[in-house]
Amino acid sequence: MAFRAPGWCPPPPPLFLLLLWVTGQAAPVAGLGLGPDAELQIERRFVPDECPRTVRSGDFVRYHYVGTFPDGQKFDSSYDRDSTFNVFVGKGQLIAGMDQALVGMCVNERRFVKIPPRLAYGSDGVSGVIPPDSVLHFDVLLMDIWNSEDQVQIHTYFKPLSCPRTIEVSDFVRYHYNGTFLDGTLFDSSHNRMKTYDTYVGIGWLIPGMDKGLLGMCVGEKRIITIPPFLAYGESGDGKDIPGQASLVFDVALLDLHNPKDGISIENKVVPENCERRSQSGDFLRYHYNGTLLDGTFFDSSYSRNRTFDTYIGQGYVIPGIDEGLLGVCIGERRRIVVPPHLGYGEEGRGNIPGSAVLVFDIHVIDFHNPSDSISITSHYKPPDCSVLSKKGDYLKYHYNASLLDGTLLDSTWNLGKTYNIVLGSGQVVLGMDMGLREMCVGEKRTVIIPPHLGYGEAGVDGEVPGSAVLVFDIELLELVAGLPEGYMFIWNDEVSPNLFEEIDKDGNGEVLLDEFSEYIHAQVASGKGKLAPGFDADMIVKNMFTNQDRNGDGKVTVEEFKLKDQETKHDEL
Repeated sequence: MAFRAPGWCPPPPPLFLLLLWVTGQAAPVAGLGLGPDAELQIERRFVPDECPRTVRSGDFVRYHYVGTFPDGQKFDSSYDRDSTFNVFVGKGQLIAGMDQALVGMCVNERRFVKIPPRLAYGSDGVSGVIPPDSVLHFDVLLMDIWNSEDQVQIHTYFKPLSCPRTIEVSDFVRYHYNGTFLDGTLFDSSHNRMKTYDTYVGIGWLIPGMDKGLLGMCVGEKRIITIPPFLAYGESGDGKDIPGQASLVFDVALLDLHNPKDGISIENKVVPENCERRSQSGDFLRYHYNGTLLDGTFFDSSYSRNRTFDTYIGQGYVIPGIDEGLLGVCIGERRRIVVPPHLGYGEEGRGNIPGSAVLVFDIHVIDFHNPSDSISITSHYKPPDCSVLSKKGDYLKYHYNASLLDGTLLDSTWNLGKTYNIVLGSGQVVLGMDMGLREMCVGEKRTVIIPPHLGYGEAGVDGEVPGSAVLVFDIELLELVAGLPEGYMFIWNDEVSPNLFEEIDKDGNGEVLLDEFSEYIHAQVASGKGKLAPGFDADMIVKNMFTNQDRNGDGKVTVEEFKLKDQETKHDEL
């Protein structure tokens, strides 16, 4: 049922209907059930519990009736025509007895009326229908009352405690309704269609009474709007479900409200005291949200998926209202963003979001970064002697706490009771950590913040580090073992013997096997004459060194194959 009224115009003057009053009074006739001086007799057979209004002279009424003679013979019935009898009361459009009998009736009241001839059709009767001097019996059921001076009646039976905004002219609204006649008969319901009625208010898209009745409503408010027919569908009805001259009752629940001129609205719920950086266009955000409609209906939540929503902002990856609403947020901030449909999913909606719906997002910002970000280093403590600084190749032992920007703890070596040990620059940690550990002295404490493109990237670490997460490491360097020059896994601390091959080839057969080579190198390291790169498996280093010397891969090194590092034209050792 639509309430749009294109071409709506006031109803024409009422027609004179069947039971017309006849001029002149006929002499009463005895023997027809009422004496010559008999008066109108009214029996109230049913009176509804609620009767907010009764018929007065000048009112327009719609009623059903069955007309019979005293012997029970029917002479007329509105039910047979499947149409109520519609007429003004007290304006001479009815026989006098009916004009009197209707006064004081309630909608849904049923009366049995006996009308003497002098208050009916008198001595003339109605040719072929009502004999002269007939007493008439009418079984009357009142369906509707209205008056030409009536206005729209509004009864609000529920109003939310918070009402920040009410309907104004040109607003667009979404509401549910049940539409009934005054007698309670349902003629239409948006609930039955499981779809709200969506329309502009005050610009002629609705019948005039509904246009007026919706003004001033809050989202969540429920009201009953009673509309006289001259502000509804008038004398003609709608041609389908609503008869002519029908008063309409709408039980309305307002779900949504916006204006095409609306922008987003932002309500800051929690803003951290320390907000060193606010989001800008081009940043990548990770945030949690609950999404609801204006009436509180839930439609989505990142919490239910146990995963943040991750996106660039200001780049068109999200709806325009969220693109705008996420600008200027702090890490840890909570805010509510209300998005009108033209900045949301528009008239079509999406999934379980209805068309033209205002959206409410409760946002919690977990972290954000920019693809151009590098690591951030904050040193909290340096010992008095901080002259030896870490560099590529050094072997480091350190403790750390690893967390997300919102403070969620990911890992801690302190909790494990052992240090984390790496060779700096060897790819044993993520690039951001490798960068953050450089130029650090033993005893120093620092915080290193690592953007995801220098951390674990979009994929993260399943079950441990979320994708696209900024990482925070609180680090304390406990030990530093200086590494070897770049490209070397072993160096001599003393002068190299000119007879090095012979010293290694203990059996003097001109061939060095792996065991001989390994025994000799380890002996040099033990005596302090040589040094292996710290932080690596010593046996593996020695094996690689031997493999590099074994040019032809036959498992032994000859004097022709044997060369020192500075004799190589191409360094291919680990």
